[in-house]
Formats: sequence, C-alpha cells, structure tokens
Amino acid sequence: MEKNILLCRLHIKGMACKYCTSTVEFVLQASPGVQRASVALATEEAEIRYDRRIVSASQLIQVVEETGFEAILITTGEDRSRIDLRMDGVLDERSIMIVKNSVQALPGVENIKLDAKLRKVTISYKPEQTGPRDLIEVIKSATSGLVNASIYLEADGRDQHRYVEIKQYRQSFLWSLIFTIPVFLTSMVFMYIPWLKAGLERKVFNMMSTGELLRWILSTPVQFVIGRKFYAGAYKAMCRGSPNMDVLIALGTNTAYFYSVYSVLRAATSVNYMSTDFFETSSMLISFILLGKYLEILAKGKTSEAIAKLMDLAPETAILLMYDQEGNVVGEKEIDSRLIQKNDVIKVVPGGKVASDGFVIWGQSHVNESMITGESRPVAKRKGDTVIGGTVNENGVLHIRATFVGSESALAQIVRLVESAQIAKAPVQKFADQISRVFVPLVILFSLLTWLAWFVAGRLHSYPNSWIPPSMDSFQLALQFGISVMVIACPCALGLATPTAVMVATGVGASQGVLIKGGQALESAQKVDCIVFDKTGTLTIGKPVVVDTRLLKNMVLREFYDYAAAAEINSEHPLAKAIVEHAKKLHPEENHIWPEARNFISVTGYGVKAEVSDKSVIVGNKSFMLSSDIDIPSETLEILMEEEERARTGIIVAMDREVVGIISVSDPIKPNAHEVISYLKSMNIESIMVTGDNWGTANAIGKEVGIQKIIAEAKPEQKAEMVKELQLSGRTVAMVGDGINDSPALVSADVGLAIGAGTDVAIEAADIVLMKSNLEDVITAIDLSRKTFFRIRMNYVWALGYNVIGIPIAAGVLFPSSRFRLPPWVAGAAMAASSVSVVCWSLLLRYYKSPKIVSS
Repeated sequence: MEKNILLCRLHIKGMACKYCTSTVEFVLQASPGVQRASVALATEEAEIRYDRRIVSASQLIQVVEETGFEAILITTGEDRSRIDLRMDGVLDERSIMIVKNSVQALPGVENIKLDAKLRKVTISYKPEQTGPRDLIEVIKSATSGLVNASIYLEADGRDQHRYVEIKQYRQSFLWSLIFTIPVFLTSMVFMYIPWLKAGLERKVFNMMSTGELLRWILSTPVQFVIGRKFYAGAYKAMCRGSPNMDVLIALGTNTAYFYSVYSVLRAATSVNYMSTDFFETSSMLISFILLGKYLEILAKGKTSEAIAKLMDLAPETAILLMYDQEGNVVGEKEIDSRLIQKNDVIKVVPGGKVASDGFVIWGQSHVNESMITGESRPVAKRKGDTVIGGTVNENGVLHIRATFVGSESALAQIVRLVESAQIAKAPVQKFADQISRVFVPLVILFSLLTWLAWFVAGRLHSYPNSWIPPSMDSFQLALQFGISVMVIACPCALGLATPTAVMVATGVGASQGVLIKGGQALESAQKVDCIVFDKTGTLTIGKPVVVDTRLLKNMVLREFYDYAAAAEINSEHPLAKAIVEHAKKLHPEENHIWPEARNFISVTGYGVKAEVSDKSVIVGNKSFMLSSDIDIPSETLEILMEEEERARTGIIVAMDREVVGIISVSDPIKPNAHEVISYLKSMNIESIMVTGDNWGTANAIGKEVGIQKIIAEAKPEQKAEMVKELQLSGRTVAMVGDGINDSPALVSADVGLAIGAGTDVAIEAADIVLMKSNLEDVITAIDLSRKTFFRIRMNYVWALGYNVIGIPIAAGVLFPSSRFRLPPWVAGAAMAASSVSVVCWSLLLRYYKSPKIVSS
C-alpha cells in the first residue's frame, strides 16, 4: 500500500501572488488520488502526495496547466535512484533499440526513457543490484563501442528556471528603461527647461503636441511588448475566475494608457481641446514593477542558499580502489562521484571529502562532520566506524566501503527534508490565504468607487476648482486617484510574509544541525512553555557503561555475562548494548559468537526474556521481575537502593526464575545539561523528566541537572499520556527523546524533538531533528522559531499596514487637507518595494546566531 503513495514535486511558473497559489493548491487537492498538496509562492514549487494507482505525475502536470500556469516536473517520487546519461556516437534506430533492450535486461533496472533529440537516456534502477558504471559499460559493449555514455551535465532544474527568470526580468527592465526614461524626461523634467519646453509644446496636428506624440510612441512598446507578461497573466487569471496581481497591473496601466490615447486623439481632432496624458504613468508603472519583480526573485533565490550549500558539499570526483580476486588492491582510478555504486571501496586522502556514506574498512583518521551535523570537533574514525558523504577527512588515509549512494545518502535525505520543510505551510499562513481570496476583487471595487466618488464630487462642485491641478479636469483627477488605488494594493507582500521567513529559518537551522520539518513545527515551537525530557540518551550521553557487577549465586563471571549478553544481543536499548559491550571484554577473541537465544521477547521499558542454552533468562528492572512472578530477595532490594542513590541503574538478571546477579550501569550526564535547563527556565519554559528508569536513579539525575518535576518507571504509553495531560491543562508541550520508546510521546507532543544519534523511528516521528545530539540545540530550535515568528509578525504588520495606510492615501484621503496626492507611478514603485522589503526582512534571519550558554 505505502509503495503506491508517492511524493511528486513540480516547479510552477507564472504565479504572481497568494491568490495564484491558493488556486493551484485547490485544484490539486480536488484531484482524485491526491492525498495532500502544498504550493509555495516563495519557491514556486508544489509538493503533492498522491496514489500512483489513481493518478500519475503527468496528469498532475495537466491539472496545473489547465489553470493557466506552466508546470515542470522536478521528481515523480517513483525513482529515487535515477541517472541521466548522455550518449555520444552513432545514434540511429538500430542502436537506440540495442541500448534500450540491453539496459532493460540488466537486473535492477526499473525504467528507461530515451530522448534521441537530446541524446539523453534516463534510467531508474535499484542501487543494490546495479549502478551507473554498470549501465555505462553495458551501453558501450552492447553497441561495440559505437555509442559511449557519460553523465549528462545539466544544471539543477530549479536553479536553471530561476536563472532564466532573473535574466528575463533584468532584460525586460533594461529595455523598459530605454523607453521610459525619455517619457519621464519629456513629461516631468524638460517642461521646466524653456527652450526644450517650447519644442515639446509645438503643435503637430491641431492641438496634439510633439511631446504627446513622442510619449505615445515611446510608451507603446513598454505597454504592449515589454509588459505583455502582465496581459498574459491577467488573461489566464480571469479565465480561471481568480483575479490576481497581474489583473491589477493590467487594469491600472491600461486605464492610464488608453485614457492618454483618447486624450491625445481628441486633441488631434480639435482646435481648442487641451489634452492631458498619463503615458509616463503606464510606462513608469511597468518599469518599477519589473524592477521590483527582478529584486524579489534575486532575494527569493537567497532564501534557498542553504540547500545549494548542502548540495555543494558532495565532492565532484572520488578515488575508486580496484581489487583482484584475492582481495588485494591492484590499482586506483579517479571517477565522477555520481558514478559510485553500492559496495565500492573509496579511498579518501587527508584533506579530501568523503564521497559517499559508508564504513571504514582500513585506516584511521579524524573526520570533520561540522558541515552535516554542525558538530565542530573532528570525530575519530577507525575500522568499522561509519562516515557521512560530504564530510572532510582531516589527517589519515581511509578506505571506505560505500553503503548508501545517490538519493539514499544522508546528504540527499537532509536536502529532501529541508526542501519539504520549505514548502510545508505554517498554520498562520491561513490568515494570508483568507485575505488573498477576496483582496483583488475588493481592490478593483474600491478603485472604481474612488474614481466615482471624486468624479461625482467634482461634477457637483463639492470642492473648489483650485483643488484641481493645472491642465487637469475633475474626471482626470478622479482617474488618477482610481489608478493609484489599483496599483498600490499589494497582495504579494502578504503571500510572501510567512513562506520566505520559513524558508530562511529552515535553511539556517539545517546549517546549524537543527532540521526543522516545516512551518507547523516552527509555529508550535515558538509557543512552547513546557519541555518533557527523556533521560537515557537525551539528558545523559546515551552510551551507558557497566561499572559494577554483584553475583548473588556461585558462578563464573564470564559465564554469567554470556547468558545475559545472549539474551540482550537482540535488544536496541542502550542499557542492553552496554551489557553486550562489557561481555565482549571478557573474551579475548574479536568476534565472539554468543549462545543462541530462543523465544526472545522484548518488553519496551522493562527488559527481555529468552531461552539461552539450557536456561530461561530474564534481564530487566524490578517491575519486570515482579510481573514475571520472580521473587526478589531483600539483599537485592538493598543493592538496588544503593545504586539508585548513586545515580546508577541496577539491572537484575534471573536464570530459571531465580535472581543470580545485579549489573550496575552508569550513563554520564551530557555536558552543559544543567546550564541548558537553567537557560530554559530563563525563557519561561518548565522542564520535566520522564523515564522508564527507577525512581532513585531518576531523582539523582534530576537533582544534578536541575529538574524538579520527575516521572520515573514510565512505560512508553504513559509518557504519551503525560504529554496529553499537560496539553489538556493548557500547556504547549515539546518532547525531547531518542529511542523507539519515545516515539508515542514525540508524536503526541505539540513539538517532537529527536536526538539525531537516536533511532530512525524516533527521528521519523519527530518534528525537529537535533543532528548534533547536543542539548544546547533544544534552545537553538526554540529561540530560532521565536525569532522567525517575530519576523513573520513584523512582515504581516508591514504588509497589512502598508495596504491599510497606502490604499486610503492613494484614494486621496489627504488631498482635501494638504493637497497631497500620490501619482500612480509612485504608488506602483511603493507596491514593488513592499514585496522586496518583506523578503529582505526575512533574509535578515540568515545572520541568526544561537544563544551562547556559559558553563558554570
């Protein structure tokens, strides 16, 4: 079932404002087979979760294009492992058929698409069965060397579209300036230079002057050639019944232009009519709007810099080691890093980047992982340790066996997570959505009412003629007010207020090792007033070590640990791993084989049961023993109390229903844990610790870190219940955990924060992932979310304030008292500036610095 649910991403061209995104989102959401659709104006992308049995990616593209927008496929979600190859050589029908059949016959190849015109073949495959080098070799050998394949070099689709768009707007703006500057000079500057004024006022035909004719000629290409994109956008918007920003621009500029044409033509046919034209209004409006769009796209491009930086971490080349049949290295070869296949062995030299996720099979070194995890200290690596692609090798030479390549790599998954986060909407954005639905129609209506009110007032002589500027009549004055209202209104700023801030914040968070899964997580995090901490792996380092063993029966220590380790070997719990690691130390051989454990049962938060050799073994806490009807001697209870007072965890081992020993495990508290809890208190956030451990250990840990409210011996479901109880009392709750047993609570909390070194289940369940596993990042996540929402609120204050104040001023509310009026071209410039200012205000988040915690 889950295999049929895919995530498709589309780049959508032509969206001008929030109204456009709402329209696209609505039609996608209404499509059969679509479970969820999110459309972001800031990224101009749509993310669609769909059932491929009901609808295909091509049908989704068609749905978008029926609304009047252009949709370009980024990914269908079907082919996580996909490669584009360029084919050089003889490419006729026969060779195309040979290439298709040969590649399709390879095990692991799922799909092949060949574009002969572009000489490009796109292949989807299973990385565990084949890889790009195999595909290239097959193409070459199948065609007897007549066709050679190589990586198809093509810029990232989104970047390509952005560069094209930036270039188009820059060229359009520059061309508009060539025509608009003379229009501006002839209408507003040269009129004050006597000898130029005389030339411009010279009559060409009846009352039509040279200046009017020049302005008409110069403004026409700006209106209809350079400004054609606004006509196209307005036409499509009206066809789908959803007027947008393009409609306002087209109405405003057309009104100014065609009234000017009427006025000039009337002057040309009259011997006494003095015309007044607004050609400078239409051409300057279009020029300023193009400039605003150009600056807006440039600024929006910077909001996604974090993704570009992440993608640039992967090295361009890698050194592939070649082995003989006996496993000896016989040579090395430099290859494109995109050609790495699963199980390849890659050599990483000092100062070089790790080209792929994998594990060390030879050598030792220190690796700087700060670019992925944000952890500044280099991490020691030796045989058996895992490495992450994109990190930097510091000193020694490493041989690494590739495990996760291409889209399966950690880097690719982080990029996907950040991309999804930047599209995911914050609930506060619904406010902008509701306004945008009625904004444009209301502005058009208000503009018409403004013109009508001033025109009627002029006809009824409700204001003196001295109010009317020279060379204007009441109709022209009213017209100017109406146009100003239409072009000053800006729904774009409202639409960009939230997504641009969320985009920058998620990118900044990722660069600091805090992966935030979208606007919902950010909005919830900034409201948090209570944090529930798990103990093991969260407040403590999460790598417990055995510090003491008490045997209560006569038996050899190594034999005791053999039974305990055999029972615990299948458990993922950190305490179980500590027991197994300690047991290994009692055996001289490196890979000791433990006795087989049959009928293994793991009870989360309590312990494990298994049959090992000839004995029934139970390893767990006191509650687990009691629930298993095992009698606990008073001597054992005394030892457990002693260990609890020393902040140690006592694990009881029972064999054949009799307690035979106690293993004392200690898990060191994380550095700065006390300082983090104190800082959270200064942020008015209460800290609570919930753990499955015993009360004695929990109280000792709580006292050391400064947490007063503690819940111990809690099952996973009890952790979730406590979170719900806190929520019912009106608290906004965050849960910080790292294990499978924390997943129910992470899901139940308003915000789930998973420690990055924890389990995949916990990370999947969380809203925010702390890659560095540092507690300080809990503060970073909450502080960043608060600062982000401060920016969002300020964006809304500016966007709403701008419209609430600007529209009445444009309508002439100040004119009766001060004779101040806003020319339409100034109103247009203000509209363009409002969107740019919102984006720039969000971009200031790029300079965010996390709070510094001073160690005591």
